[in-house]
Amino acid sequence: MTELLLIAASGLAREVLAMVRSSGPFDVIGILDDDEDKAGRVVDGAHVLGPIRHALNFPYALLLVCIGNGSGRESVVMRLRALGLSEDRYATAIHPSVLVPEGCVIGRGSILLAHVTMTASVSLGSHVVAMPGVTFTHDDVVSDFATLAAGVSLGGGVRIGRAAYIGMNASVREGRSVGAKATIGMGAAVLSDVPADETWVGVPARVIRRGNLPALEDIL
Repeated sequence: MTELLLIAASGLAREVLAMVRSSGPFDVIGILDDDEDKAGRVVDGAHVLGPIRHALNFPYALLLVCIGNGSGRESVVMRLRALGLSEDRYATAIHPSVLVPEGCVIGRGSILLAHVTMTASVSLGSHVVAMPGVTFTHDDVVSDFATLAAGVSLGGGVRIGRAAYIGMNASVREGRSVGAKATIGMGAAVLSDVPADETWVGVPARVIRRGNLPALEDIL
């Protein structure tokens, strides 16, 4: 079995641990986390071995960044790249309940938990996280570091931008796009294109925040 190191002693790491132990080709040898208070702790049977930079001490282990926030995952990957770790050091973890049809693509470092559905010509970038029950339909394209919470449904031809976050049970209408680092709230129904770095909520979804500022219509 291939040795695997998880980055971040998080809830997502616990979910990945449960998945790969029950049916994965990996042997999880530990967790790396920069929180000094977590050093030496045991998380669901996996020991926290030290800070993230200690990945250099395990040259034969593959890595998975288990940080729920896409921008956080990106920051860690950039740090590890600066230390000389290339993209081929990352594993891809897919629950055995997930069928990946011919013509679908999943990038390195991505995590697909139980009962994710992919139909046809779906393309997922690197370090994408899809929580249980996510549905990707034909021709969806999801960029690197995006996060899709449990129960998200994407219509056909949807585009999800880099490090975007789609909240639990939200849906995106076919042909629409969600920009980089945008946030979609839980249960939202996205019927229009969402620009980068905006937060949309509701049914139908509407903007409530642009960047770090609330939307103008919510001020006036």
